Amino acid sequence: MIPLVLSAELRDRIESEGASAFPNECCGILIGLEVTESNGKRRIVEKLLAGKNVFESDEQYHRFSIDPRLQLQADREAEAEGKMVLGFYHSHPNHPARPSEYDREHGWPFYSYVIVSILNGKPADMTSWVLNDQTEQFERQEIVG
Repeated sequence: MIPLVLSAELRDRIESEGASAFPNECCGILIGLEVTESNGKRRIVEKLLAGKNVFESDEQYHRFSIDPRLQLQADREAEAEGKMVLGFYHSHPNHPARPSEYDREHGWPFYSYVIVSILNGKPADMTSWVLNDQTEQFERQEIVG
């Protein structure tokens, strides 16, 4: 599994967005590069594009949806900068930083899915996951600084 490089500054920003959105889910897009180095591949997140949770307002406490127009904009901007959309992030208010069945059913292979657990308004844990194309299950991805 390719590790995800996420700086402390970007981790803090995801945690802050999750805490601010509490008790609802925050969401956004991870932009950067996938590089091959002598010790293997790495996905390096260089910037975040915060999204507005456009899921039905009375369901945002346990669901998120990023506006497809923002996703298209992110793809275009990343490509223009020689970068790519590496994945997405969202929060789990008062739930573990593990993908839900809903996340699995709506996830896409290749992308990194960063989940931050927000317990009672405070960041508690952060994980990253990649959906395996063959098994259709999420596999944990190491986050490195």
